[in-house]
Amino acid sequence: MRMNILMLVTLLAGGLPFLAAPSSAQVSGERLAKQALEECNRGRLAVDRATRLAHFQQGQSLGERAVAADEGSADAHFALFCNLGELLRIDGESLTSLFGLRRMMKEINRTLEIDPTHIGARSAKGTLLVRLPSVLGGDSEQGEQLLRQVIKQAPEAVNARLALAKVRCKQGHHQDAVTLAADALAIAKEYKQIEFVPEAEAVLQQARANGR
Repeated sequence: MRMNILMLVTLLAGGLPFLAAPSSAQVSGERLAKQALEECNRGRLAVDRATRLAHFQQGQSLGERAVAADEGSADAHFALFCNLGELLRIDGESLTSLFGLRRMMKEINRTLEIDPTHIGARSAKGTLLVRLPSVLGGDSEQGEQLLRQVIKQAPEAVNARLALAKVRCKQGHHQDAVTLAADALAIAKEYKQIEFVPEAEAVLQQARANGR
């Protein structure tokens, strides 16, 4: 009996780390998702169109591989969404591809299906809801509510503040927009989210100009 107990303890002690370790597919998916998101951020920082395009296309490829490696990874779907979205608006805020929009929405919805608390995805969904026309699934009121929830839950959320600042500016609440954009810029600098600094500066400048 003692031998059996000792053997069982040994097997459990040796086997638990093995059982708890993520699969190679999960590890690969996580790595690819991280690389895909890094490409998205690099593309946002790039100045010329060709460089931006190259980063987003590489990010899309990495994101697709991440999803293929681990379909249940929220981060993989979000990284793919990020690059798909940036490719859609590479020449401005206008969405030119209905197919591309549907694919992008599929990825953000899948991200939230896997992880409803994913702050990046919640912020992005709120941004889409306030920007898209109702015929394409937009809902400004719901989007604004979601963005405010994100800001409350994640005080360091930059993108949500910028999206809400644009909404408030459009509604004529320019001082509120200035406050949101200024906070977004300060947070982006503090947390070294440099990919958001140029946009935060632009939104802040526009809000101040409109408020004069």
